[in-house]
Amino acid sequence: MLRTRSVLIFLSLAFLGLSNATGQNRYTISGYINDSASGEALIGASLFVKEINKGIGTNVYGFYSITLDEGTYTLQVRYLGYKDMVRTVALTSDQKQNFDMASSAVVIREAEVVGRKGKGNTESTDMGRIDVDVQKLRTLPALLGEVDILKVIQFLPGVKSNGEGNSGFYVRGGGPDQNLILLDDATVYNASHLFGFFSVFNADAVKNLELYKGGMPAQYGGRISSVLDITMKEGNDQKFHGQGGIGLISSRLTLEGPIVKDRSSFIVSGRRTYIDVLTKPFLKDNPNFGGSGYYFYDLNAKANYRISDKDRVYLSGYFGRDVFDFGTSNPGDPKFKIPWGNATVAGRWNHVFGPKLFMNATATFSDYKFEFQGDQDQFSFSLKSGIRDYGLKVDLNQYASVQHNLKYGGQYINHLYTPSTVVVESGDTDFNIDTPSRLKAHEGALYISDEFEATDRLLITAGLRLTTFTHVGSYNEYIFDDQGVQTGTRSYAAGEKIASYAALEPRLSARFKLNKNSSVKASYNRGQQYVHLASFSSIALPTDVWIPSSKNVKPLIGSQYAAGYYRDFAERMFETSVEVYYKDMQNLIEYAEGVQPQDNGNNNYDANLVFGKGYSYGAEFFVKKRTGKLNGWVGYTWSKTMRIFDDINNGEEFPSRWDRRNDISVVVGYDHSKRWQFGATFVYSTGQAVTLPVNRYWIEGRLVSEYTQRNGYRMAPYHRLDLAATLHNRDTKEMTDPTTGEVTEVPRKWRSSWTFSVYNAYNRANPYFIYFANSGVPAEGTFQVVAKQVSLFSILPSITWNFNF
Repeated sequence: MLRTRSVLIFLSLAFLGLSNATGQNRYTISGYINDSASGEALIGASLFVKEINKGIGTNVYGFYSITLDEGTYTLQVRYLGYKDMVRTVALTSDQKQNFDMASSAVVIREAEVVGRKGKGNTESTDMGRIDVDVQKLRTLPALLGEVDILKVIQFLPGVKSNGEGNSGFYVRGGGPDQNLILLDDATVYNASHLFGFFSVFNADAVKNLELYKGGMPAQYGGRISSVLDITMKEGNDQKFHGQGGIGLISSRLTLEGPIVKDRSSFIVSGRRTYIDVLTKPFLKDNPNFGGSGYYFYDLNAKANYRISDKDRVYLSGYFGRDVFDFGTSNPGDPKFKIPWGNATVAGRWNHVFGPKLFMNATATFSDYKFEFQGDQDQFSFSLKSGIRDYGLKVDLNQYASVQHNLKYGGQYINHLYTPSTVVVESGDTDFNIDTPSRLKAHEGALYISDEFEATDRLLITAGLRLTTFTHVGSYNEYIFDDQGVQTGTRSYAAGEKIASYAALEPRLSARFKLNKNSSVKASYNRGQQYVHLASFSSIALPTDVWIPSSKNVKPLIGSQYAAGYYRDFAERMFETSVEVYYKDMQNLIEYAEGVQPQDNGNNNYDANLVFGKGYSYGAEFFVKKRTGKLNGWVGYTWSKTMRIFDDINNGEEFPSRWDRRNDISVVVGYDHSKRWQFGATFVYSTGQAVTLPVNRYWIEGRLVSEYTQRNGYRMAPYHRLDLAATLHNRDTKEMTDPTTGEVTEVPRKWRSSWTFSVYNAYNRANPYFIYFANSGVPAEGTFQVVAKQVSLFSILPSITWNFNF
């Protein structure tokens, strides 16, 4: 465990040793770039200094800093969808320059759903990094009208869907547990509602989304495949504002406004489905589903306060739950209840130590719980699991000079894991299933990175992250003999070390400019992951269990190499890129074949696991049109993802369940006018690899199946076309002066739009799973086994009414 003193010593040394001493004639310009209408920070806005042909981008809080020689400079501030600002400054001392940018009147012609800030496609060292403008998503088709930010990133090269309608995603061959999902710096462990068909993120409350699928910066850690960093809105500090929508299955409402104008603001956003309300009258008298129902809800809230020009504080939270009930109207029939959900809290403090040093300190709380309850007559069964985190993090950004941008800091997380806990009762009898100990662990990290401009053409970002992880008691470990008979218990006292790990994680990325429109990039990163998601192959999510590294479960180790070519065309109207990558993964885990959740009762939580390794490599092609009435992108990925487990498939290599050799996505948006917008998406991917029986035999009156190798069968390819059209009401209305009779156009206080969408427009029957049905009589020679495909969604039209005021 890293102690607070160690963190402070590290930060002090970094500040003293790595600061670039300034001369007498060098001064710093710093400040914030915000939206003039709402006061929201503009993330990634660029400030360009014309005289030296260099610039800087704002951080996630809208702060920037740049150090220049004494003189007079022209500052150009740009952000997509906003009017450019130009300001001339005479630099004779350190200066603070804040910019409040106004939205552009031609924003409809500059819509960009995904992209890289500034000239990031060719200028930055970023590889595999994508920014998503959440507010532009409403024009894209959505399942049942629910805008889903996680489904949008599935259209990007290297990011694959978990299946039909599912919001789960897999990045460059990694599993779902290898994605670090952050909401205002708090970890979200299960990002899905409705068993994965919708994400937990309400787009109305989200400001910005960044996805890193390669070249992971040193400030991120704990996962080896990707980072999805989601920032909530801060709230409008100028005036009260609201927005919402009513769809086929859910409604949402968001309210925001100033607490103290120009100083403090809030935002509250809620969403709930009403499937249970709509279906209850029809199911009430149904003998098969009379006791069934499902709903989910979530609530986002955030407040901020600017104490001074140097200090700002933020407090944000999320709470969401899914509740699924299944039962009949017959009191004697079995009944099931499955509640699960997340809760997060994040408190943050920004402090500007000086024009060159920005600090953000964060305290986080994250909690995920899953529970399955079942009962019939006097018999009851329950299964519980979850994970809870308490975290502290300090990040410092030091703008040492135009050539150097330093980032360093430290992090500590206290983990509390609840493995599968089984309780079985029958009448007054409790079955002897010991409750597994809650698992405790401490995780710490220190990091430092420097983005430095070696030459006008060569830009390098180099970083190093030191991580530690300690699994501690209290914990009871069962001891078994060779025959599997329990012979005793080893008890670890509270705080006693059970297992400990440490690692250095290097991060390196570089960009070399070939000319003003093209560049080549390369990156390498190595990471270690101390938390694992154990998935039961025979049971669907969310029954999967989060477990820590321990004596038997080694940390996941991932190394990724990537290289790419990037080119812009027609004054950056078009962006293109080609990236190739290779990823190596060690210490992967799976549950042994045939294991069920209840098998962990009276056993160690890691007793039923098997261990292996894997690799993935591929090539990703991306072409995007950024501006104009017609915009969008085309992405194509060829990849191969394999796994090797000694205890699975006879130790032979087999395709991962997330192996998709070919993946194509097309996203198109068309702004026909100020009132009409159209959108379309198309996806195609190779069929999922599954294990199926290929032959069946009757042996001594029993039906015996012969299976393919592990994941040796490919289901039919998946492809789908979705369409959408959005009709906006008029921005203005006519007002007649009662005295003069003059008619004028005035802005509407209440605005609304209708979005019409069609999911699976040509009614493709995509495979969801395959099962086998028997027919006939063996003795008569008429027995047959027939494979049948289950498809989930046919063509689904939907309509959503959105409003804001």
